[in-house]
Amino acid sequence: MRPDGVVLRAQGLTKQYRRVLAVDGVDITVGTGERVALLGPNGAGKTTTLLMLLGVVTPDHGWVEIAGHRLPRERSAAAANVGFAAGYLPLPERLRVSEFLRMFGHLYGLVDPEPQIRLGLERFRITELADAMGNELSSGQRTLVGIIKATLHRPRLLILDEPTASLDPDVALRVRTGLADLCAADGTALLVTSHDMVEVERLCQRVVFISSGRVVADGAPAAVAASFGRDDLEGVFLHLASQPREK
Repeated sequence: MRPDGVVLRAQGLTKQYRRVLAVDGVDITVGTGERVALLGPNGAGKTTTLLMLLGVVTPDHGWVEIAGHRLPRERSAAAANVGFAAGYLPLPERLRVSEFLRMFGHLYGLVDPEPQIRLGLERFRITELADAMGNELSSGQRTLVGIIKATLHRPRLLILDEPTASLDPDVALRVRTGLADLCAADGTALLVTSHDMVEVERLCQRVVFISSGRVVADGAPAAVAASFGRDDLEGVFLHLASQPREK
């Protein structure tokens, strides 16, 4: 653990695609047990920033450090501390949930993944799905299984892309409560991207808004909304989405 408690630190991230400066000097930190949302309208540079944080895209300038490991030089060591899941990622249809999770547990290097599988199923309240086939799951249930898969190796950092997109309220509640418990119990740092501002306000302690490739706000949801003279994060999002992208 870093002495300052920072799990993810990115500084000065910059990425240009031909004539488009997609990301322009973005700084982001996420601390142990902290729940943070990375937000921004389409074209703001959010996806490119996320890909740089995951080590998929190399920044033109700036750097990313995860659990003390600098990308890209220590990418393997950094990746071992990261879990990633997205609501749109498919699951194998002809594997049982327990088989799917056991397979990934072994891929993560767990000698006996069963305790972590049981903990994940209990944490997100889907123990009854252990023997269900992938093709028997609803989209919400697939999302929950995907999150459990991403946390089997107890990552220091969990990155989720649109985890509550199009979920029923009861499933979204399971996602929120399970993630809050995970962060509190294990000290997992959480970084979420989402277009659902209501869910973000319910889940996250801090939000980072990106617009035109730059960070324009970083703070508690209510404080960020107030700084823009808006009542909530949706008002901030709509305001930023209405602004023309700066060249």
